[in-house]
Amino acid sequence: MKRAALFVVAVYASAPVILYLFPWILGHIIFSHLLRFPLFVDLSRPEAVLNHTCNFYLDTEEGVSVGVWHTLPASQWDEAMGRSPESYRETLGDGRPVIIYLHGNLGTRAIHHRVELVKILSAAGYHVLSLDYRGFGDSTGEPSEAGLTSDALFLFHWVKKQSRGGPVCLWGHSLGTGVATNTAVKVQEQGSVLDALILEAPFTTIGDVVVNYPLTKVYMFLPGFESLLRNIVEMNNIVFASDKNVKTLTSPLLILHSEDDDIVPYHMGLKLYEISLQAKKEYNTDVQVEMISYSANLGFSHNKIYLDPNLSNVVGKFLQTLRQ
Repeated sequence: MKRAALFVVAVYASAPVILYLFPWILGHIIFSHLLRFPLFVDLSRPEAVLNHTCNFYLDTEEGVSVGVWHTLPASQWDEAMGRSPESYRETLGDGRPVIIYLHGNLGTRAIHHRVELVKILSAAGYHVLSLDYRGFGDSTGEPSEAGLTSDALFLFHWVKKQSRGGPVCLWGHSLGTGVATNTAVKVQEQGSVLDALILEAPFTTIGDVVVNYPLTKVYMFLPGFESLLRNIVEMNNIVFASDKNVKTLTSPLLILHSEDDDIVPYHMGLKLYEISLQAKKEYNTDVQVEMISYSANLGFSHNKIYLDPNLSNVVGKFLQTLRQ
């Protein structure tokens, strides 16, 4: 019993030292891209988990190929029977909004809550493109903040070209919200404006998420531990400063956050909403800025906002101006 207790104490005490000596470990934990859940799913055959979905790959830069699923609007399913991947691509120009789904860390585009959300969006009449960033799923390369942003930006421009200028919305969840705001800023810097941005369970910065994570809180009483974590995050060049990004964005914005989120605290989504409202006021624009909060009693936590039976109506109301 004493040996077991000493072992637990030793492991507990060694964690900060290990992170200090091997800072890259924290980067791998943040992305968790090597945990390719669900297991035994052939990502090249999406029909095993999603109806009328086409798999394809894009070379976002030399040596980097990313996997993407294109799920058709449910109203086009009958017409799509037996059609080629090229015909799927042509449908992107039908004028319907296209949603690019940027998922969070860990796992692939086939994880259950991601698939369930895509089903809801498809049933609501949208094209959905689900991206596995570099290093995730069957995509090649190694993840980094710059790399994930580059992959999302490439896909956005590719979709924009295929849609012949039709409306394209970025939907980010968790880590994907940081990718989404980075991408939106890049689009704006290139002289365009994103048609719409939806952030589900968003954070202010990745450093704020790390220091608020349940496992790291048990170390917060140690002097300097929070500073150590933040320094290691910066050493890995992982920032995802959504709080800074939303200050400059002029795209319509919808934030979805559950009050019982145990991964990304609710107050971070609220903070982004407040920053966005202040920016709207300073720029004197009438751009849409909305936030939908979900009561803790619903139990949606971090990954289950798709369970909201009114979600398609919420999204439809937000995106309806894009059709006008």
